[in-house]
Amino acid sequence: MNAIKSISQFHKLLSLPEPLHPQVSVINLSKCIFLEDEIWKGFVNMFYCVALKRDATGKIKYGQQHYDYDKGVLSFTAPNQVQQLDLHNMECGSGYLLIFHPDFLIKHPLAAAINNYGFFSYAVNEALHLSAEEEEDLIVILDKINKECSHIDRHTQEIILSQIELLLNYSNRFYERQFITRRNNNHQVLAKFEQLVNDYFHKNDVAKHGLLTVQHIAGQMNLTPNYLSDLLRVHTGQNTQQHIHEKLIEKAKEKLSVTSLSVSEIAYALGFEHAQSFSTLFKKKTNMSPVEFRHAFS
Repeated sequence: MNAIKSISQFHKLLSLPEPLHPQVSVINLSKCIFLEDEIWKGFVNMFYCVALKRDATGKIKYGQQHYDYDKGVLSFTAPNQVQQLDLHNMECGSGYLLIFHPDFLIKHPLAAAINNYGFFSYAVNEALHLSAEEEEDLIVILDKINKECSHIDRHTQEIILSQIELLLNYSNRFYERQFITRRNNNHQVLAKFEQLVNDYFHKNDVAKHGLLTVQHIAGQMNLTPNYLSDLLRVHTGQNTQQHIHEKLIEKAKEKLSVTSLSVSEIAYALGFEHAQSFSTLFKKKTNMSPVEFRHAFS
């Protein structure tokens, strides 16, 4: 797999002059000309990228899905994520790319905190659609970062990273707004999630796949695990794993109260490899062991 290892290399591939800063850059898409290079057929960036695309056209493959950029969106990629570009149908349009190398975060709190921004692992079809006002808020921040790149001194890293963190926090806010305003579509997602979880147990998928996981249910919905969890958290206050645990406890209570199956048999029927793991989760969620719960109903 081809790798774009540096900000400077990325600039060259876009026919741009050397970056003002070696580890961070704000790129104006209207000034880019993609070089006809084999690298675009399959590559990984070694840096973070935040792309604000207003009217770009063309296809990008990110993960296992293709996405057509035909309207303004904000998308995020983290280092080492596989991508493909279709240059023959690509027009940059207008917009900006903010790119920054992980080394730029060293010794700064954002180095650890950036893992909390789940949208860096969203798929491209889960991009953020901005209002005009939201877009303007982010462009102001990008302009500040771009200007600071020309002032490299002992204050540069702190000032730029504070602006990047501000941009990421705004993005969190705007994603929550999107989860809420796309209510009809999201209600369909929630209903599908509930149906798939119920079907997993009713159709005895446990026997084929074992314990229900976030990755399995997200895959069935063609969503990334982080996107699904963030959407559920906004609408229900609980992430995907918490919903799965609730369903497991519900099924466990049912089996403990109406069957004579042993705790180990119930654990196995729910997909647990070890009965102790089941008992630990049950007690954590109910403040009673499975045996104590059964005795309460006997």
